[in-house]
Amino acid sequence: MKTPLVTTNIVSIYKNKLGDLLPLPAYMAKCTPDMHAAIFDIATDLAQAGGRLILSDLFRSYEMQAQSHSDYISGKKKAFSPAPGGSFHEAGRAFDLDLSAIKVSLADFWQIAAAHGVRPIIDKPVASKSEAWHFDCRGSHQIVYDYYQAGKGNNLKPYTAAAASGILAAGIRVDYFGANQAQAAIQSGLIRLGKTIGNIDGQIGHKTQTALTELGVTFDLLKVNDMLLQVENLLQQKFPKEFSVPMV
Repeated sequence: MKTPLVTTNIVSIYKNKLGDLLPLPAYMAKCTPDMHAAIFDIATDLAQAGGRLILSDLFRSYEMQAQSHSDYISGKKKAFSPAPGGSFHEAGRAFDLDLSAIKVSLADFWQIAAAHGVRPIIDKPVASKSEAWHFDCRGSHQIVYDYYQAGKGNNLKPYTAAAASGILAAGIRVDYFGANQAQAAIQSGLIRLGKTIGNIDGQIGHKTQTALTELGVTFDLLKVNDMLLQVENLLQQKFPKEFSVPMV
């Protein structure tokens, strides 16, 4: 099972003609189940502190991420935006929020968010700093980040590797891996399951084969999708919150 993307009804910065705040547009209002839970838990805690969680961005399609990156390259957008395949927005695991609405210090918001598995991407809680509004719910893909940070993989930067892992897990294409999307998804899954297999590169080598065998996955290069399904089943068992679709 792929990591599902669920519809999320959350207030946004966008307004109608009367100036009333509207829900986040449907094309952006999708996220993983664990992010969905985190958003509403954070909103509840923030409301108790007198603030509101108002989003400006959540999910981005490939095309949306490409446009965001293009705007950054052209200078139309000042904040850094990576090319498709490098943002947790594409995995439904990142949101941007209206900092003026939280009504608590950014440092206090960091603590509220951290209690629900959501983290900033800047290193200090300075509201004037670019990307101070961006937060990730990395889930098990933090394992991939830590793996690369420890030097166990070296073909991608840690953040890019973790974001790519999240995108692949949702069944969304990452250009870097070309025709080997399923193979790369298997490798990122194995890392999340605690295996050391070298780089996530889409090339099934001896280390990947050994890791699959150790996990009881039937190895057959002619049935890559079957191997991926077996890995996904193991991931669902280990990280159930990432797959548990909320009741409507």
